[in-house]
Amino acid sequence: MICMHTVTLARHAMATRFELVLHGENESMLRAAGEEALAEIERLENQLSLYRPGSEIAQLNARAARESMRISPEVFALLQHAARLSAATDGAFDITIAPLVRCWGFMNASGRLPTAEEIAAARAVVGIQNVLFNPGERTIRFAKPGVMLDLGAIGKGYAIERGTEILREAGVTSALFHGGTSTASAIGHPPDAEYWEVALPPRATAELNAMRPTTLRLCSESVSVSAIWGRNFEAEGKLFGHVIDPRLGQPVTGAVMSAVVLPSATETDALSTALLTLGPVEHEKIHGLRPGMRSLIVTAVGVMQSLPA
Repeated sequence: MICMHTVTLARHAMATRFELVLHGENESMLRAAGEEALAEIERLENQLSLYRPGSEIAQLNARAARESMRISPEVFALLQHAARLSAATDGAFDITIAPLVRCWGFMNASGRLPTAEEIAAARAVVGIQNVLFNPGERTIRFAKPGVMLDLGAIGKGYAIERGTEILREAGVTSALFHGGTSTASAIGHPPDAEYWEVALPPRATAELNAMRPTTLRLCSESVSVSAIWGRNFEAEGKLFGHVIDPRLGQPVTGAVMSAVVLPSATETDALSTALLTLGPVEHEKIHGLRPGMRSLIVTAVGVMQSLPA
């Protein structure tokens, strides 16, 4: 009789609690692989964090408006991927969003209402066209002062995808790896079920008045959920969430939550943000970007729109 073991591990990084559940016959292998995957999250935080002065992203933000900067192949490839996703979503996903995040008071804070002049100034330095790539030299330069990168809508998904790859390479065949309530990646399925079941955030269920589905099924897939509830504030009788439309310079209003299911956690992270930004009118556009995508969006009035693969 085969003895199956379950190993659970957790670690705080990227301002999030990352958790792992692994199933398999070799407990010591599972634990070692899980620890290596979590260590990868911490390594990537040191590369990608906006807030760590020594990270590659922080160094780009500090220096790339004055000089071309050579960066690691890994980070250069990730930024190129982000640029392609920005183009595919017509700018609804954009890693140059940081000036607007700061303008609206969501950078390490709960938010504030900026002036029209402040929004205009921030918008003037937002746009992926302001990031100049030199693939031959593997360098990046910003087109103007004030450009600032923030990988908050792709970095966590990328880290989970890299951690999941480490688990697969170690021989793990059944695991769920998630970071907070925003991104989860599944390897295979649990020993006693055909799918991993990932619950939607409780706030989403309340908004939907207990409509279904309240869980998403994953088998060797990833899911990301984007919502306005994480950081928000009220002003002038309105609720302003932390997800900002890079094209308009305003917090999104047409939707309160979105979810995207695909094999790549990097892409679900970015595309769920784009879907939330574009809202239900552009749902089919985002859904059509990748074959086999499953997606849903919840509007501000509690109506859910779900598109299957």
